[in-house]
Order: sequence, then C-alpha cells, then structure tokens
Amino acid sequence: MSGQDTDALIAALAGDVAPVRAHALRRRILAGLVAGGLVTLLLVAGGLGFRHDLWAAMHGPAFWIKWIYTGSLAALALAATVRLARPDAGRLGWLWLIALPMVALATVGGVEMARVPSAQWLPMWLGGSWRVCSMLVFLLSLPIFAGLLWSYRAMAPTRLRMAGATAGLAAGAWSATLYCLHCPEVSAIFVLTWYTLGIGLAALLGAWVGPRLMRW
Repeated sequence: MSGQDTDALIAALAGDVAPVRAHALRRRILAGLVAGGLVTLLLVAGGLGFRHDLWAAMHGPAFWIKWIYTGSLAALALAATVRLARPDAGRLGWLWLIALPMVALATVGGVEMARVPSAQWLPMWLGGSWRVCSMLVFLLSLPIFAGLLWSYRAMAPTRLRMAGATAGLAAGAWSATLYCLHCPEVSAIFVLTWYTLGIGLAALLGAWVGPRLMRW
C-alpha cells in the first residue's frame, strides 16, 4: 500500500469517528463516582447509621480534621484517576503531594498526644473500633470502586496497574469520607492509622484487579 493509499485509509476511518464531547471523560468518571458514592452513602445510613451526635460533632474541629484528611486524599487520587484514564497520562510526579495530608495529620496527632499523659496514648490509638474500622472503610469503598471501573470501560488507560491503584485509592478515600458520618472516633492518630489502612487496602485491590479488569 502506497503512502497516499495509507493516508486515504486513515482519513476515511477518522471521518467515521464521531467527535467526543468536551469533558466527556470527566463526566463519565464523575457519573461512576456519584453512582458508587450514593450506594456507599445508603450503606452507611441504612447499615451503620449516622452518629447520634453528628450535628454537634460538625461544630467541632475533630470532625473537620478527619474530613479534610480523607477529602484531600480523595481529591488528589481522583485527579490521578482522571489523568490515567487517557493513554497519554504523562508524568505523575506530583503524586507525592498525597504524603502532605498524612504528614499534616501526623503532626496533629503528635500535638494531641503531647497534651495528654502517656497512659492515654494506647486508648487514643485504638479507640473503640480499631478492629472493624479499616475493614469497614475497605468494604464501603467497593461500590465506589465498581463505579470507577465502569467509567474506565469507556476509556483507554495504558498504565493499568497504576490506574487501578489510583482508582482504588480514590474509592477508599471517598468511602472513608462518608464513613466519617458514622464513626465517632476523634483522635488524629486513630484516623491516620486505621482509616489509612482501609484506604490502602482499597488501593492494593485496585492495583491487583486493574490489569485484569481495565484491559481494552
């Protein structure tokens, strides 16, 4: 086939491709995120229940420290998820920013621990729900992760393991944000340990299933 024939074939194939709407990728990922998030919210509300003092807790700093921590992780992970949905994802060196919320929360935790006797450190770290917290965050992330996987089925990711990991990280962080509506724990060191463990489990799941379920 000559060069002119090749160019003509490419032009013919390209002519049959409908133009993609502006921001279509972001809209589809947002749709998957919202759909999965609504399922998770219903599970929190109907299965676990909102904390009885939620309104009062929202007037204190501890609740917002948790939300800022999980929300910032969720926003950064979602930005990476959007980038990795395209074959030209480019470099993701800025992902080191995810460490900043962790460092900030660790600092808050250190200040909290410095203000109380050392005998209270273990109760602050374990709280009353350390046995179930991480697993609940992980399980609540599954509907959100499923929604993001659905979004990716219409995309063209090439770095499948990284895409799966960031989608899992985003799902875990968003589920942790919604889990705050139920969880009464207030210690920063508790959140840093057990919330982060649940989010990390979701990221590991994403890294494992990404190459299997995001292939196109």
